Amino acid sequence: MIIPSPPQGVWEIGPVPIRAYALFVVLGIVVAVWWGQKRLSERGGAAGTVGDVAVFAVPFGVVGGRLYHVITDHHLYFGAGRDPLRALYVWEGGLGIWGAVALGAVGAWIGCKRKGLPLPVFADAVAPAIAVGHAIARLGNYFNQELYGAHTTLPWALEIYHRVDANGVADQLNGVSTGVPLPGSPVHPTFLYELLWNLGVAALVVYVDRKQRLGHGRAFALYVAAYTLGRTWIELMRTDPATPVFGVRVNVWVSILVFAGALAYYLWARKKGPREVVSASPTDSAADLPHPTGARPRE
Repeated sequence: MIIPSPPQGVWEIGPVPIRAYALFVVLGIVVAVWWGQKRLSERGGAAGTVGDVAVFAVPFGVVGGRLYHVITDHHLYFGAGRDPLRALYVWEGGLGIWGAVALGAVGAWIGCKRKGLPLPVFADAVAPAIAVGHAIARLGNYFNQELYGAHTTLPWALEIYHRVDANGVADQLNGVSTGVPLPGSPVHPTFLYELLWNLGVAALVVYVDRKQRLGHGRAFALYVAAYTLGRTWIELMRTDPATPVFGVRVNVWVSILVFAGALAYYLWARKKGPREVVSASPTDSAADLPHPTGARPRE
């Protein structure tokens, strides 16, 4: 059994290109916001909070993800024969998860500040939702025929095909399959490995959170540590060009460092006590709440 790649990843509707990669990224965001709000509401958070925070977090995350990708894979955009403007073409794929998380956290902090919600509370609520959203977004890589590993004959091997545009010119991103496998195909579908790993991470975070009532950012730290653990070995399997650091792909080093930091925070945050109590109206102050006797509390 061999998994076939989709015949194309872009469909033209008049002058407008519809890209599978963008659709799955958007779908992942929608699912993450929906489930993140559900989890936050279960903890007493106000309705609509995650969507309001996402207005800041998502744009920041997209910019951060693209910056990380361009910096770590600069050889794709700069140098002889390269077009630097393509660094802006987000729709062609290329969003680094750690840039997205780092700058997305800045946007989330701004949104949480405006809502009067502690950032760790928000992060704990959306942690497994981000993992699932990331898994959904990985389907876009399937349509783009990217993020795969070396040749394999395993039953779940992925067949990748030569694609051409309307003029018969090779175009792996925007073209249509000719049905002719590329050299080295079939290959390890590492995007699929990461997709499945992310779903497992989400399940782990939910399970541990229910058992231990994680708070103070520990659920988010668990998500980060578990994800990076898998990303390390998956990254080592990939064969696409990447910037090496001491002979190892840069994302491997980043994953190791982030794993260590997340694990350290997870253990340290245990000292911060029980899970935070969340008010359904976090912006309300005690002075604005009705007093049981009808009198206002003393200042």
